[in-house]
Amino acid sequence: MRRPVAAMLAALVGTAVPAFARDVPPSLPPYTTAYQPQGVDERGVWMEADEMERGLRDSKTLIADPKLNGYVRDVVCRTVGASRCGGVRIYVVRDAEFNAFMTPNGTMVVSSGLLLRIRDEAELAAVLGHEFAHFELRHGLNGFRQRRSASDVAAWAGVIAANATTYRTAQTMQSIQVSAIGSMFAFSREQERQADLLSMAYIKASPYDPGCFADIWDRMLNEGDATAHGRRQRSKRYDRASFFATHPTNIERATYLRDLAVDMHKPGEAPREDDAPRYDIAMAAWRAQFLGDQLKLNDFEGTDYLLGELAKTRWTPDLLFARGELYRSRGNPRDLVSAVGFYREAIAQDPTNAEAYRGMGLAQLRSRDPAGGDALKRYLVMRPDAPDGAMLSTLVQ
Repeated sequence: MRRPVAAMLAALVGTAVPAFARDVPPSLPPYTTAYQPQGVDERGVWMEADEMERGLRDSKTLIADPKLNGYVRDVVCRTVGASRCGGVRIYVVRDAEFNAFMTPNGTMVVSSGLLLRIRDEAELAAVLGHEFAHFELRHGLNGFRQRRSASDVAAWAGVIAANATTYRTAQTMQSIQVSAIGSMFAFSREQERQADLLSMAYIKASPYDPGCFADIWDRMLNEGDATAHGRRQRSKRYDRASFFATHPTNIERATYLRDLAVDMHKPGEAPREDDAPRYDIAMAAWRAQFLGDQLKLNDFEGTDYLLGELAKTRWTPDLLFARGELYRSRGNPRDLVSAVGFYREAIAQDPTNAEAYRGMGLAQLRSRDPAGGDALKRYLVMRPDAPDGAMLSTLVQ
């Protein structure tokens, strides 16, 4: 029995991900233009990615705005360099979750929830650099091979355990099964750390501020705490990575990324760029829709925290309107009073905001305030072609 056990353990060790030095970003690897998949495994992985991309290209969730897509591409190119970004195809999709990913064939998918939560261009560069690092390091292929090897080990260990004639042999095989399964998730976590480090190497060679990357995870921790509090769940801020975790914990990432940023800053070096104004301009046409998608997540406290973060020191009309919608949707009597106040503030800053009159009128009517009828009449005058005009006219009458 020793020889099969040794072979299984060797298979697990042989698929271990090569570790980067944890204290410094790695050197940028050599890049090959127009790389083509090599071998049957990589060709198969690319074929699956090609099929996914064909479906994504025709998806109704795709945001086919040339300006927005061009801006995201420009950030990628400024981050990883013009030669590296040439083969990347970028797809921005309507998805309220904080997410982005890149497939082995060069498809980069960026969710609207990510764009909503990002504070400036440097933060976007750090996240997109992380996803490009997965592509450049061939993590999709390496992950596939590791999962295949580990699942083979787990399957054979299960067969041997089921036919074992002694308790000790069965117990040994079951331990190997657990180790094989755990190795798949540990491998994924190590790949995420590698992508973080290589992203910092991209940032180091770019004009962007490296300190921004840790700030993202700090805010995600706070938003997660707010969501947990609203759902009467405990905070997971200080939890260790679970057995089945595919990513390091947010607090772990924030810690090592901040340490790296401090080490990367040279005494006397001029401040790096964050390009927050440029980012705000790029998102201006889309933020209202992204906020609307966020409101549909049914996450009151998490969304309220996010709106406060977006407001920083100034509540703009779109944020005030979104906050009014958030409070009106929860619908407690005190929430309706708060919502009316938010709508009024939004209208004071932007009297042309017809949707704010609609929201205020509905909130007032639910509070049995007859002034709601006047607000709805104002909305119908401003939006005579409103799709809900007939219904609201009935409410007014």
